[in-house]
Amino acid sequence: MFQNVKKRIYEIMEVQDHGDDQAHLFDIFMMVIISLNILAVMLETVNFIEANYFIYLHIFDVFSVGIFTVEYGLRAWVATENEWYRRPITGRLRHALAPMSIIDFLAILPFYIPFLIVGLDLRFIRILRLFRISRILKMGHYSESLKTFERVFYKKWHELSMAFFVIFVALVLFSSVMYYAEHMAQPDKFGSIPEAMWWGTVTLATIGYGDVYPITPLGKVIGGIIALLGIAIFALPTGIVAAGFVEELYAGKKKGETVVCPHCGKAVYKPPDTEGKKN
Repeated sequence: MFQNVKKRIYEIMEVQDHGDDQAHLFDIFMMVIISLNILAVMLETVNFIEANYFIYLHIFDVFSVGIFTVEYGLRAWVATENEWYRRPITGRLRHALAPMSIIDFLAILPFYIPFLIVGLDLRFIRILRLFRISRILKMGHYSESLKTFERVFYKKWHELSMAFFVIFVALVLFSSVMYYAEHMAQPDKFGSIPEAMWWGTVTLATIGYGDVYPITPLGKVIGGIIALLGIAIFALPTGIVAAGFVEELYAGKKKGETVVCPHCGKAVYKPPDTEGKKN
């Protein structure tokens, strides 16, 4: 009986079964609580609301922390139902160090620190309140769409790392070139290569705030070239992520098998069946 209860809690909290109504209701409830928490954190920054409704916001925070604490404890308890965390002690320690478990821990940590550390500077406590915004990351537990994002970024981590390395190299190179082109004309804005990297960042990202820009003919030519190259360079991570989503969508699909939209149920693509055909 005890083991059956533990297994059922694990299924509700961890197993993504679209036919499980209880698990679906649990996901909806937790997403609502998290969304209201983020709203409460934002409203606390409004002086009028904090001055007049602080007690209500605090009561809701205590209520939410209670729910998140129970959830954190239950996830640690039922973690051994997963083969990866099967061992009672080392398995739970491994589970506690998992990214989502760390996010769950950070979501409740700011509430308990003042009780654990006596005489803590109140200014430091206010800084810790910022960590409550991390509760929005908890939605990864309950949203299949966010889990798809997680799988895509995990599979494409090496390619994305290489793409961002290329962007960093381009940033350093282009900023150095612009420093030597503009330093004499604008020593206050291009006083060093690190200072020029601010211009390089907003230019490669095609933002262009207009606070720093080249004024010499050579600098303008170089700036135009870099702006055009920035479009192509920043498209690298976008293409990698897009390819990852395509692979995730068609994962496990056989040749000729129709791909069905998970939201509307309509057929969106049918890969051609090329088996038996000659090139």
